Amino acid sequence: MTQLSRRSVLQLMGAGALAVGGPLALGRKAFAAGRDKDLNILCWEGYNSAQVLDPFRKLTGATVKAESSTNDPTMINRLRAGETNVWDLINVNNPWARKILWPQNLIKPLDRAEFEPFFDKMLPEFKAPYRWAMSDDGKDLLGMAQRFGPFCFVVDTDKISRQTAEDQGWDLWNDKALAGRYGIQESDDWNVFGLFLIAGINPFKTHTEAELAKFEETAKAVFKGAKVVGDMASMNQALVSGEIDLYLSGGTYTVSPARAEGLGNLRGITPLRGPIDGKGGVMWVEITSQVNNPQLSPLAGQFLKHVQTPQVAHTVAFAEGTFNPIAQMGNPDCFKLFSKAELDAIQWDSLAEEMARSVAYDIVPDYDKALDLMTAAKRVRG
Repeated sequence: MTQLSRRSVLQLMGAGALAVGGPLALGRKAFAAGRDKDLNILCWEGYNSAQVLDPFRKLTGATVKAESSTNDPTMINRLRAGETNVWDLINVNNPWARKILWPQNLIKPLDRAEFEPFFDKMLPEFKAPYRWAMSDDGKDLLGMAQRFGPFCFVVDTDKISRQTAEDQGWDLWNDKALAGRYGIQESDDWNVFGLFLIAGINPFKTHTEAELAKFEETAKAVFKGAKVVGDMASMNQALVSGEIDLYLSGGTYTVSPARAEGLGNLRGITPLRGPIDGKGGVMWVEITSQVNNPQLSPLAGQFLKHVQTPQVAHTVAFAEGTFNPIAQMGNPDCFKLFSKAELDAIQWDSLAEEMARSVAYDIVPDYDKALDLMTAAKRVRG
């Protein structure tokens, strides 16, 4: 999940973004010769796993380098700073390709006739033309969908029942009796979403001063009641040890490793209702696009097809780190590769209904203001 800083968002949304430096790890040496035997991928963790890349290296004999990041804006800013000459593929969450990368000429469209048939084998909600993979005018295919999932909060259902958590939803976090019993994961953008939702406000619109004041009040109260603030691993460990009963923000993405270890009582929760057109949850979808590289590797398109194949798609879903649903589970040949335990780890039993009551992750227009307010609330907590 992305962790945006104010600087990152201002760089993305402002007219005069600052350069963040030249190409880093890979340099430009690979571009002295032809590109038919090398491929460079900027991505979220999982796509950089040897489990995913080694079969492609063996298949093509290519040198494949992949670098992961902890947030979308950092990756995008690297392209804006000149690294379109370095990378061939970029893998980011759904709004960035359509709203930032494409309008700023940082990615190239895919051939619709060549790539849209893959969407026909995806889960129904991803059938072509899938909105987040398309340009605003609906003419250009900007990338391929794969990993996705709802992302709201996580509870220990031995302490707070799934029914109670889903029914009370975001208002659960307004219960003062829970103070000292929950944690907050360090995931700034998702925490901003969650705090708006706890305040009963749609995050994905421009907010009034009154709404921002309510957001600030909510942020102060929620951070004041937090027992621990930390990363995903520390949140799951605190749940396992009984130190906390629930944490914000989280979902299948964060809790799946614990569930895969047999801790089925730990569960990502998508509220039944909320202030975004009645929807209670927020979900993310990763889109992988071709970078607008003047010497784009011909292997870029081949890799996009490679990760659509059933076996590799399953590997992507369960690559080291976190485990996630994938759009390719709509293909019976892919779905049959998932064991009962794997389906349980990614909460397949409720995935369809949770997605139906979720809206897609989007960009908060006044995110920088909200982040400042949330950061101040965190600072007061100490």
